[in-house]
Amino acid sequence: EVQLVESGGGLVQAGGSLRLSCAASGFNFDDEDIGWYRQVPGKEREGVSCISRSDGSTYYTDSVKGRFTISSDNAKNTVYLLMNSLKPEDTAVYYCIVPWGDCSNYDPNFGSWGLGTQVIVSS
Repeated sequence: EVQLVESGGGLVQAGGSLRLSCAASGFNFDDEDIGWYRQVPGKEREGVSCISRSDGSTYYTDSVKGRFTISSDNAKNTVYLLMNSLKPEDTAVYYCIVPWGDCSNYDPNFGSWGLGTQVIVSS
């Protein structure tokens, strides 16, 4: 059974940084692409980033390019999302996801995800 536990969220001022962690278990970590999506109440899920296990390629939605960095630690079965230069519009609950398929056709509505971690960016 896929288990994903997110942590690292919190309240930060605009321009600040946070590093989210996703501890994964219940599957072969080396075989599955892993991503992050975020959701604001009343809005659709937004795929934020994804890391490919086959070649380490990374993917980002346009609004976070240059500010967010996804990485993984295979020894710890953990994926990270380093978020710099945070903006109030980054406020959301952030979820780690093992998507159906892979990063190239990543749809945040299909896959296995954790309970999320709240990020609040104040202006």
